[in-house]
Amino acid sequence: MFNASSHPSSSSTAQHPLAAYGWDEGWEAEFAPYAAQGLVPGRVVRVDRGQCDVVTPEGVVRADTAFVVPRDPMKVVCTGDWVAVDPEGGDPRYARTILPRRTAFVRSTSSKRSEGQVLATNIDHIVICVSLADELDLGRIERFLALAMSSSSGEALLRTSADSWESGAQPLVVLSKADLVPDPVGLSYLVEDVETVAPGVQVLPVSSHTGDGLDTLQAIAAGGTAVLLGVSGAGKSTLANTLLGLDAMEVQATRDADGKGRHTTTTRNLLALPGGGVLIDTPGLRGVGLWDAEAGVGQVFSEIDDLAASCRFPDCAHEAEPGCAVTAAIADGTLPERRLDSYRKLLRENQRLAAKTDARMRHEMRKVYKQRGAEGRAAMDIKQGRFR
Repeated sequence: MFNASSHPSSSSTAQHPLAAYGWDEGWEAEFAPYAAQGLVPGRVVRVDRGQCDVVTPEGVVRADTAFVVPRDPMKVVCTGDWVAVDPEGGDPRYARTILPRRTAFVRSTSSKRSEGQVLATNIDHIVICVSLADELDLGRIERFLALAMSSSSGEALLRTSADSWESGAQPLVVLSKADLVPDPVGLSYLVEDVETVAPGVQVLPVSSHTGDGLDTLQAIAAGGTAVLLGVSGAGKSTLANTLLGLDAMEVQATRDADGKGRHTTTTRNLLALPGGGVLIDTPGLRGVGLWDAEAGVGQVFSEIDDLAASCRFPDCAHEAEPGCAVTAAIADGTLPERRLDSYRKLLRENQRLAAKTDARMRHEMRKVYKQRGAEGRAAMDIKQGRFR
């Protein structure tokens, strides 16, 4: 479990040609066995159909990924990976191995099989972009945050506690196009709305047009590797261009007819920022399926877990049980019912996904469904005067 601050750069690594891309003493130590084999270190800046562009001490080179277990979707070379590449002279040149990932942002695929898709690796900050040009979708923000808070390396969760982000990628919600909300009071209300669904997460309104919030975002991005995530039209590429100080990423206006964003970024691209740090821009995400996100869901809805600790029954389902602290909080208005509905929805989705590969979990889920069905039928019988 690592982050950028875990490996302060020595004078030698600070002067390394790859220092601007995040090279540090930790990566140098990981790469030492491959250096002894004459291989060259590099960081993947783009992946395209079995090949990748890798920035190395000699510059950007094209490498074939055939040697890196392509059949396992969790081990496919991804933007942000550090790899060991053949030295100059080979044709083609191959990426021979991936160095162990410190963090990874993973979502489930649309496949009927239980598979994860790695979107970015070795990241320190997950920047979730939400456009203020559209009505806030709090449920979508909760979904992104659940995945962000479950950023993983291998199968191990990287976040250690509710108040500690030292071991994993730190999430940040950026409200882009803030200039479209000229009323400061209205903007503050929108920020508060998002803060209620993002406990412990910084919410930053930003405008590439006026420059508001950009200094703060630049300072955050300078502290390692940041990945921009969001739906099409969220303003990710515009933010990337602003941080880079040039038009590196193509930008298109949203459609006038329905305000929907247009897909402009089609690949994940890693770029070194002039003020320090590394940025990964990603295509707009149409769907964000949960992947091993139970801990992340609990973190996003921490107030529900806190309330559940006061329920009369330890296995309370927060439905009609007596002494339920969660339903009591909904009744007195301290917990919005929408939050509980969203919490249940994300937990069910994550459990269904996990059950696809865990026979024991499938069996337990069927038992719970049967038990709840029987309880529901019994309650209906009593209500209607029928007894068995």
